[in-house]
Amino acid sequence: MLVLVLNCGSSSIKSQLLGVEEGTVLAKGLLEKIGRPDSFFTYEPLGKETVSFPVEAKDHFSGLEVVTSALTHPEYGVIKHLGEVDAVGHRVVHGGEKFSNSVLITDEVMEAVEKCAELAPLHNPGNIMGIKACKRLMPDTPQVAVFDTAFHQTMPRHIFLYALPYEYYTKYKLRRYGFHGTSHQYVAQKAAEMLGRPLEELKLITCHLGNGSSVTAVQYGRSLDTSMGFTPLEGLVMGTRTGDIDPAIVFFLMEKEGLSTQEVNDLFNKRSGFLGLSGLSNDVRDLRAAAAKGHERARIALEVYPYRVKKRIGSYAAAMGGVDAIVFTAGIGENDPQMRADIGTGLEFLGVDIDPRKNEATRGQAGDISTESAKVRVLVIPTNEELMIAKETKEVVEAAK
Repeated sequence: MLVLVLNCGSSSIKSQLLGVEEGTVLAKGLLEKIGRPDSFFTYEPLGKETVSFPVEAKDHFSGLEVVTSALTHPEYGVIKHLGEVDAVGHRVVHGGEKFSNSVLITDEVMEAVEKCAELAPLHNPGNIMGIKACKRLMPDTPQVAVFDTAFHQTMPRHIFLYALPYEYYTKYKLRRYGFHGTSHQYVAQKAAEMLGRPLEELKLITCHLGNGSSVTAVQYGRSLDTSMGFTPLEGLVMGTRTGDIDPAIVFFLMEKEGLSTQEVNDLFNKRSGFLGLSGLSNDVRDLRAAAAKGHERARIALEVYPYRVKKRIGSYAAAMGGVDAIVFTAGIGENDPQMRADIGTGLEFLGVDIDPRKNEATRGQAGDISTESAKVRVLVIPTNEELMIAKETKEVVEAAK
């Protein structure tokens, strides 16, 4: 089955065309700066040279016209016509409580996704525009919504509820939802394969560490707890997000700085985290280079982050009554051996023992970086959310036949 996977943001479209059974990526695309005169498209077809060029993409419809035209282009296309695409899988960030699984997109589903837009105002509107545009371009092709929040719908009530008046949960569904679910689910399944054990027997802690970061306790194949909450702002320190803070800081800053609610939201989501602490960058690579030259605030940011991750791992090990393996994934988790070492230091009491040589040698590839005698395995597993979305899409479409 050929599945086109789309991740539509407010001003970008990421795409992959995959052969699901083989896991083959036939083409990748990234269209940036939708709605701006400097829109740009980068396209990587299998077995052919990468092409990059400016485009006119005033909206998501014209943007998707660029994406689909590249797939069928006479020189660098990988299919002859769009009819060869069997289904489209859309990444949708927020599905609320309504969706605990991926679903075929119908008018009723679209209505529910639009209602969730207020829960993810930075993400769902772009997802919605992408779905509508794709339905216009490919009206006869099945469309599937794969939700970031779905994997975490197994969290029990005492874990997902906030200690607010219960009426706010019943009125507004104000609760913890969790995100990065597709990534956590994918690497948990891969971890079970690497360990040669059934997923249903394992206690795993999966660490999706990138510009956006989250940690999940995966108990017997199900999400028990996760660090992100009502929005992706809760939890770990991230590239530009605060992570956990005292809620009273909101009111303090509004009063002292005269900030509006929108300005506070912008401050916490776009100007904090690594960027706010360092005053330099949201990229760990930049911070490492600066810290090596004596940049004190960069060094502080690099101390704060692993501590927060380590603390979350310890709490989840306690919540599950133990852990069989810790999994590192995403940009930082896959490619930064020093960060993995910093996080692992101090977790020896759990049975963690990282082999320095294995750790240093493992960058962007799967591997077990533990010593032979370690009781808790530490794994590095590159995430593949697009393949997971494609597989989910295939299952939903085949089940609907």
